[in-house]
Amino acid sequence: MRAVVMERIGAPDVLSLAQVAEPVRVNAEFLIKVVAAGVNPIDAKTRAGAGASAAIDGYPVILGNDFSGIVVESPYEAHPIRPGDEVYGMTMVPRLAGTYAEYVSVPSMSVARKPSALSHVEAAGVPLAALTAWGMVVDIARAHEGQRMLIHGASGGVGHFAVQFASYFGAHVVATGGPDKLAWLRELGADEVIDHTTTRFEHVVHDVDVVVDLVGNVRDETGSRSLRTLRPGGLIINAPTGSWPDFLADVTEAGVRGTTFKVAPDGATLAIVSRLLQSGDVRVYIDRVFDLEDAAGAHTYVERGHTRGKVVLKVREG
Repeated sequence: MRAVVMERIGAPDVLSLAQVAEPVRVNAEFLIKVVAAGVNPIDAKTRAGAGASAAIDGYPVILGNDFSGIVVESPYEAHPIRPGDEVYGMTMVPRLAGTYAEYVSVPSMSVARKPSALSHVEAAGVPLAALTAWGMVVDIARAHEGQRMLIHGASGGVGHFAVQFASYFGAHVVATGGPDKLAWLRELGADEVIDHTTTRFEHVVHDVDVVVDLVGNVRDETGSRSLRTLRPGGLIINAPTGSWPDFLADVTEAGVRGTTFKVAPDGATLAIVSRLLQSGDVRVYIDRVFDLEDAAGAHTYVERGHTRGKVVLKVREG
């Protein structure tokens, strides 16, 4: 099969198209014919030597967590999801081979039926980002009416889902973003928007209950400055790997609560998200679509840090 592989850690040009063996389905796994694969910041970080790169135990490696495609083989004959069904989900890379490939074998608990309202390209942009946002906003922050939530990096893949989930459950959402994205963030459900290029958010935002931090201290000490916006005992949730090395110490010193977050494949939660996508209460925005052979271009685009929604690789027509 065709797959994008990396032979070593490095810049985007270490990614190349190759012919590799098709995966072998074992135990309670699905064999999926991939139509489209999502591209996430964690992919680029892993390729560059951070992210999940410490778990790479040999090369070549196939990256990519998200997929949308068609079932080729089910775990067993009576499984409710059968060959020919359209599904989407995520896998754990590099523990398992990734989704920048024509086929992938994934555990059954990582898969959900694709919403019929979404194309495969749209669906491929959902799993990792939506599950990350759901974990932070719903599972940890318990978004609800009367709650004030500040969301940084609101226009990215995770961020645009976080805004929608928080708004759906009734929270008052304050979102930071660039000047060209503010109107769009309001359309997604943000009650207040802040242009981070002209306004110091800590000067205008106070007494929030929760900060969803998708930036950390990699840019302008965004994470540390966020501590000043929280009410006493408020909660900050930080997601980007390695973005704030002194996070827990700084949280304790500020007298607030804090936790990091790491996403896990969860087909059951993804099925809940599917209902929101099918009904139109939540939507996925696809910024750009690249062909599989231009995975390096997709990584370069993601690393610029200005995406609106998600970036996707088109693996095949479908």
